[in-house]
Formats: sequence, C-alpha cells, structure tokens
Amino acid sequence: MDGGARITVERQGEAGVPQYQANVVHVASLVSAPAPISPLQKARILAEALPFIRAFHASTLIIRFGGGAMADPVLKEGFARDVALLRLVGMNPVVVHGGGWRIDELLRTMDIPVREHRGMRIVDEATMNVIEMVLDEINQDLVGLINRFGAKAVGLSGQDGRFIHARPMILPPEESGAPAPELGFVGNIEAIDLDVIHLLLSRGFVPVIMPIGVGADGTAYRIDSDVVAGQLARALHAEKLIIMTNVPGIRDADGRLAFVLTASDAEALLRKGVVPADEQPRLIAALASMGFSRIPTNG
Repeated sequence: MDGGARITVERQGEAGVPQYQANVVHVASLVSAPAPISPLQKARILAEALPFIRAFHASTLIIRFGGGAMADPVLKEGFARDVALLRLVGMNPVVVHGGGWRIDELLRTMDIPVREHRGMRIVDEATMNVIEMVLDEINQDLVGLINRFGAKAVGLSGQDGRFIHARPMILPPEESGAPAPELGFVGNIEAIDLDVIHLLLSRGFVPVIMPIGVGADGTAYRIDSDVVAGQLARALHAEKLIIMTNVPGIRDADGRLAFVLTASDAEALLRKGVVPADEQPRLIAALASMGFSRIPTNG
C-alpha cells in the first residue's frame, strides 16, 4: 500500500461509553496535488465543507504525522498545505511527528547497529544523537512547509520549556524470569506541561512537536510518537486524534477492518494479542487519549 492511511479517533457512544470511529483513508487521496477544478466545483466543495468548518471551529486536533507520507515530498507538501488550511479556517491543529524510517537509514549509513527488543528500539548515546539530529531536521522541514502555505508553525521538542516530563522505560522480566534488557534513552511520559502549547495556540500558531522528553536530571529520552500524540490529545481535551500510518487500519478477531471499536473491544483485542505489535502503539494511543491508563497487552 503506497502512501499511508489516516485513522481518525472520535469520542462517541451512548451513556458515556466511548467508541473509536476509524475513518481509514489512503493518504494519497488526501494530500496529492489537486487537479484543476471549475468555479462551480469549488462552490460545491465549499458548500459541503462549511458545516464541518463550523462544527470544528476553534477545536483542537492532534495529528500524528508518520508513515510513507513522510518520505514522499509530494505527500509531505500536501500534508503541510492541509494543516495550514485547518488553521486558516479556525481550527487548532497540533502536529506530532515520528521519523523512524529516516533514523534507521542514517544509522545504517553511519554503521551504527540498529538494536531492538520486542519491537522497541534500544537507544544508546550514539543512537540518541542520531535520533535528535534526524527529528530536528524533519521538524524544521515541516515547520517551513506549513509556514509556506500561510500558517504560522513553531517547532518544539519536549525539552523546550521542559514541557514533556519523562522517565526511563523499564520493561518487565521475560516469561522465563530473566531480566529484560535496558532500553537506554527510551522514555515514558510522566507529565505534560501545557503552558507553552496553550500560549502558542492562543496566538494562532501551529505547534509541530518532535517526540523527545526530558528527565528530572535533564537527560533527553526518545518517546514513541503515538504515545506523545495520545497523551497530548488527553491533556488538551482534543476533539480528534488523527493517526497517519501505512496500514489500512485495526482488524478485529475475524480479520475484518474494524471501523468502530468500543473501549472494551479495543482492550480485548490487545489482551488477546490480535493486534500486530507494530499497530499496538496506535490503538494504545487512542485508548490513552480517552483517559485509559491501565491498558492490557499480550506480552
């Protein structure tokens, strides 16, 4: 599948029971270069869009930018244009980006071994230096593109103003009882200080955030971008969490795409190990954005 897919996580459900509505759309259909359209077609598009613009005016949208769209210049430019448009029509987009594909590429170029455990990257000092360098490069690129399309974007690391407080991630022992390896400079979020985000949004800026947190002693930690997006959505009471990825979506126990999942359904899929390891962080991020802190996983 080229490009990627977008999964929109919405607050829904009766009697306070949250559901996840996953609107999976091929990224290329969203951000590819538009074909010329007539004035009549423009008018129809605007008429259809107006109710949504009104409904989401002043709403906060957390967008986790990742997948193949990050590596495709046309899709990346289209994404930046769409983010700028969201801001210009009165919404408050907040972008969180990853960069794993580029990190792996540069590590190989520099002959630095890529080490993983249970699908999680082990980060030593040399790897952390590469991660920070790559994320900073991607961040500046995205900020420049969004600014080019008329919005005002500002790049941020969790170290700026120490707004993402992190602690080292410690894995549980293996099933055999053997201790799990240390992951190095890989962290979990302890808390998010929203002052800098509130300030930027109040002044009409688009925060573009790289997933780096800072410990109490000033140590920088790499944090999964899905986790950062989910926690930010929760902390900011965001109207929507949008996760862009390369997979079509979450599949249920029967292998069918699950366009709507209740919280209990999502937890059950994670507990049973139905969700592939590389897709688990996205579903966990969706649950975290709804306030679920104890999320079961199988292994």
